[in-house]
Amino acid sequence: MTFLARFSRNRGALIGLVILVVIVAAAVAAPLLYPVSPWRMVSRPFLAPLVNDRYPFGTDALGRDVASGLMHGARVSLLIGLVSTAVALAIGVPLGAVAGYVGGLADEAAMRFTELFQTIPSFALAIVIVAILQPSISSIVLAIALVTWPPVARLVRGEVLSLRRRDYVDAAVTLGQRTPRIIMAEILPNTVAPIIVMASLMVASAILLESSLSFLGLGDPNLMTWGYMVGAGRTRLIDAWWISFFPGLAIVLAVLALNLVGEGLSDALNPRLAGDRSR
Repeated sequence: MTFLARFSRNRGALIGLVILVVIVAAAVAAPLLYPVSPWRMVSRPFLAPLVNDRYPFGTDALGRDVASGLMHGARVSLLIGLVSTAVALAIGVPLGAVAGYVGGLADEAAMRFTELFQTIPSFALAIVIVAILQPSISSIVLAIALVTWPPVARLVRGEVLSLRRRDYVDAAVTLGQRTPRIIMAEILPNTVAPIIVMASLMVASAILLESSLSFLGLGDPNLMTWGYMVGAGRTRLIDAWWISFFPGLAIVLAVLALNLVGEGLSDALNPRLAGDRSR
């Protein structure tokens, strides 16, 4: 059974993929459908949803279009999620691979360094980093990457430990191949599947973390984000519920979709696991 066939058997994964495609489409179409800045006041404040066809999700306390904020916020959330995950992988994968293959003092030092980051609550560390560097999209990406790379390093290390004694690795050593080439050509390609699954879940975690930072006022002040929108409407939940409800729903759907897709990828990339779940 092919990868696509195994993935399509998971209905939850397909639902998640559809939701994710809609969110990506909204992010791509945002400049076309809403070319005006989402910070611009376009109508009277607290306009309820469906009252005006031009503003289907209503307006916020300053008369800004909630729908415009949602679509532009999707761009920011996906960008931060993808870039921060890429940076975290760039840190965690090489560190875990070297630690698992070399072993000894290098492995011990790498794991103690990893545990140092894991002893600090990730959200608290992210707040400190962003506060020190000043809120901006670059500082948020860096903060999220620095608090999410340790699980990647530990995952890759575990995979490398199980692969480094395989026959094809021993054959490469016998042929005199250098350690970097063995790691890159023989070992890491066989760790791609779990890394892909973890990366999809990391993007979801990054979106949640960025939304939490923006909710606390630590987001980029020049970018409209879902977390900022939720925070901006939290004091008017009773009489203007839509200001926080729609961006909050967007966050829930994005995180849910990524988790469902991650589960589908796990099943599709691990046929044995997929068979066990189907029983």
